[in-house]
Amino acid sequence: MDELESEEDVMVDVSTVQPRQPLGVTTLLGDSFAIFFGNFFKVYLLAFGPTLVGLILSGALIGFGTLAGTSVPDFDGTGIAIAIFLVIIIQFVVYAVTTALLVQLAYDAKMNRQPRMARYLGPAFSTLLPLIILSIISGILMMIGLALLVVPGLWILALFSVLAPAIVIERAGFGGLGRSAGLTKEYRWQIVGLIVLFLLILIGINMVIGVASALVSMLFGNLVLDLILEALVSTFGAGLFSILIALIYARLREIKEGVSVDQIASVFD
Repeated sequence: MDELESEEDVMVDVSTVQPRQPLGVTTLLGDSFAIFFGNFFKVYLLAFGPTLVGLILSGALIGFGTLAGTSVPDFDGTGIAIAIFLVIIIQFVVYAVTTALLVQLAYDAKMNRQPRMARYLGPAFSTLLPLIILSIISGILMMIGLALLVVPGLWILALFSVLAPAIVIERAGFGGLGRSAGLTKEYRWQIVGLIVLFLLILIGINMVIGVASALVSMLFGNLVLDLILEALVSTFGAGLFSILIALIYARLREIKEGVSVDQIASVFD
C-alpha cells in the first residue's frame, strides 16, 4: 500500500512539472520593429531631445570633432580618461531617460491604444533618481565585464536588462537591480542571444543610415547639422533598444507571474 501511494505521489509531482516557456526571440524582435516604425514620429518626439542633449554635453567634454570622429582630443593623459568616463556616464543617463519614456509608449502600442505622450512624463521623471543611479552602476559593471572577455559584460547586460521597466512600472526604486535579477533568472542567455541578434541587425541598418548621413554632411555639413544628424542616428538605435527592453520585461512577467501587458499598462491609468 505504501509503495502504491509513493508511486501516485511521484506521478502527481511529475505531472505538475511545467516545461520552461521560451522567451520568444523572433516575436520580441518583430514586435519591437513593428512598434518602432508604427510610432516612428512619436518615438523620435520622446527620444530625440534626451539624445541631443547627451550629445551636446559629450561634445562639450571631448570636443565635437572627436565626437563625430573627424578629429582627436586636444588633451591627453588623465584629462581624456576622465572626460571619456563622463561621456559614458552621460550615455547611461540618456538611456535611462529614454527608456523611462518609451517603455510606456511600447505598452500602449502593444495594446493598440493611442499613445498618450503627455502622460508619460510624470511616471518617467518621478522615478529618474533611482533609475539614473542604478543605470550608471549596472552600466559600469557591464563595461568592466566587456573589458574582461566581452561575454561577462553581455551576461551582466542581460542580468540587469529590465531594470528600467521594473523601476518605472513597479516603482521598484533602489531595489530595481534585484528585481531585474529575479525576473531574468533562467533566461539570461536567451536575452544575451536576443540582444546580440538585435545589435547585428542594428549595425546593418546603421551602416545604411550612416552612408546617407555622411553624404548629407559632405554636401551641407556644418557643426549644427552634423550634431543633429548624429542625434537622429543615435535616436534610432536607442529608441528601438528601449522598446525591445520593455517587451522583454513584459514577456518575463507573463511567463513567471502570469501578468498580461494590459495589466502592466494599467498602472498608468
